[in-house]
Amino acid sequence: MRNRLPERAFERPFDVIVIGAGINGAGIARDASLRGLSVLLVDKGDIGAGTTSRSTRLVHGGLRYLEHRELPLVRESLREREVLMHIAPHLVHPLSFLLPVYEEHRRGTRMIRMGMVAYDALSLDKSMSRHRMLNRGEALQREPGLRADGLRGAAAYYDAQAEYPERLSVENALDARRLGAVVLPYMAVTELQRGPAGRVTGVALHDELHGVDHVAHGAVIVNAAGPWVDRVLGAIEPPDQRMIGGTKGSHLVVAAFPGAPREAVYAEAVEDGRPYFVVPWNGLYLIGTTDSRFDGDLDVVVATDEEIGYLIAETNKLFPGAGLSADDVLYTYAGVRPLPSAPDGDEAAITRSHVIHDHAPGVEGLLSIVGGKITTYRQLAEEVVDALVKKLERKTRKCRTHQVPLPGGTVYAFDAFRERFHATSGLDRVTGERLLRIYGTRAAEVLDAADGRPELREPLPGGGGAIGAEVAFSLRTELSETLADVIARRTMIGFGADAGLGALDAAAEIAIRELGWDDARASREVARYRSQVEMLRPRAARV
Repeated sequence: MRNRLPERAFERPFDVIVIGAGINGAGIARDASLRGLSVLLVDKGDIGAGTTSRSTRLVHGGLRYLEHRELPLVRESLREREVLMHIAPHLVHPLSFLLPVYEEHRRGTRMIRMGMVAYDALSLDKSMSRHRMLNRGEALQREPGLRADGLRGAAAYYDAQAEYPERLSVENALDARRLGAVVLPYMAVTELQRGPAGRVTGVALHDELHGVDHVAHGAVIVNAAGPWVDRVLGAIEPPDQRMIGGTKGSHLVVAAFPGAPREAVYAEAVEDGRPYFVVPWNGLYLIGTTDSRFDGDLDVVVATDEEIGYLIAETNKLFPGAGLSADDVLYTYAGVRPLPSAPDGDEAAITRSHVIHDHAPGVEGLLSIVGGKITTYRQLAEEVVDALVKKLERKTRKCRTHQVPLPGGTVYAFDAFRERFHATSGLDRVTGERLLRIYGTRAAEVLDAADGRPELREPLPGGGGAIGAEVAFSLRTELSETLADVIARRTMIGFGADAGLGALDAAAEIAIRELGWDDARASREVARYRSQVEMLRPRAARV
């Protein structure tokens, strides 16, 4: 059953309607709500289910942006990295990296050292250690599994990781709702409505789950649909005004392998010099990403055999003892980056800076967002809401998203909270730590969802350490509409070794007991998830 619509939700016009509940749209909705604007946030699918859930899950300055002389973007990214570690300490944390340098690389140790010095200089306010240059022996001592042949040395440095950017999106949306925003996943925009002089005055909506149509009115519409920006624009913009020229990025997930690194490794592919990562993540290893033009169906983006083979081959070259094959791939995922449309050329050279496009004077009341990345979503949102306030000619509070923690980060000293939680939760350390990594300070609320029933505090069969209370908590309080939302974007069960397939039936049983689902509804939800997860090509579905 859909989270209940606020009474008379569509009877009054909103100050702003945000289309797209990925990290950018959710961040915009939260910032606007914090400043006192009335907000409607809609998405044709779940919160954070698009490009946000298909990234390399890093919060980083972007070393390679230095090569393209995008110094302002690097500085912005490094500053925002610190902000996110402050407002979401449970979701964004430091991660050590090693960047090996080989004889065949076009960037030698001297150039890498210069880049690292610049990287440190652009992050003077950072809380992490400065880089270190390592000689060949030091690099191999640090990561013995690396290919020794041709290794000149390495750079060791820190960036940050967002293990679950889906949760970043969800917490932004939840906070926006707490502040008064109306947040409606599975509500597709079918039309941008026009008023006098062609001004956009609202949106026609279709409830994807129940087939009901609505119309919502707003003073300003923000098109933050990511790769789907052009689809939303529809007839508003002529065909030759395409804004998005997205590139596809594919990733592999594997278990630990012989010689696997203890830290993230940022490497250069032997085949074509393309940078990619091998990252310890979620108890597994995340390998990616590719970067190629994509003009296919945005709703069906899948890692190809060729891309899988490429990433496996490069990882085996970097770690000669790995011996990885396609059979070792637990699952894959792929997404399309919403980058600016540009002539054919070097995909890696397309700017990662965001663009806020005001369609005025041709079309008033409409902004479209192009580009952006997880690291800089908060800054993008601040700029968008600044533009909104100016268009609305309103006086509002100043932006505070750099200071106000997200819902799971609302303590001054998160480490101290962690220890108190472990001491009082009654859970074993591993289970408690998992809750803290996903829900932060809201972990205690998850336990409250057990409502005194010991069985909901027990591990969910096949859930990789998740407890039953998480399913109930997600469905009751976290804007989940489907079992897929719960498994893939709330509890993070879907990122286990079996892509969440092993926990499906147990999670559905909890929904039957706790929310009154009937057997038919539970069966449909299980089937829906199995269908959706096919795009990940999970090994668990092949054996």
